[in-house]
Amino acid sequence: MANAASGMAVHDDCKLKFLELKAKRTYRFIVFKIEEKQKQVVVEKLGEPTQSYDDFTASLPADECRYAVYDFDFVTAENCQKSRIFFIAWSPDTSRVRSKMIYASSKDRFKRELDGIQVELQATDPTEMGLDVIRSRAN
Repeated sequence: MANAASGMAVHDDCKLKFLELKAKRTYRFIVFKIEEKQKQVVVEKLGEPTQSYDDFTASLPADECRYAVYDFDFVTAENCQKSRIFFIAWSPDTSRVRSKMIYASSKDRFKRELDGIQVELQATDPTEMGLDVIRSRAN
């Protein structure tokens, strides 16, 4: 069901791939894109479990908005292996104003479709989602 505010639907594949990331850890990350003509959010790229955070950031376009989910593994101060699922709203300053507005107005509804997100980040440039930021927000 499309959201009245933004009119964006969410493709079933988005939810299915997210469930695979969350439950089976099939992917390290997922990049989602809004297809404006089809008025829906679709999966643009899937990251293999072996791919790094650098591979993930490299898959985000420098001048276009995207949503992304990243499964971040870390070790706590107590030496426990943990993981956090991050939702990242990537909205670079150089992207089109219309695009930023569409992504901003669709974000909350899209995020609600992905049950199990633990940390949310909003980033307008790479420094706002650097590995140091991810580490500090994971704990």
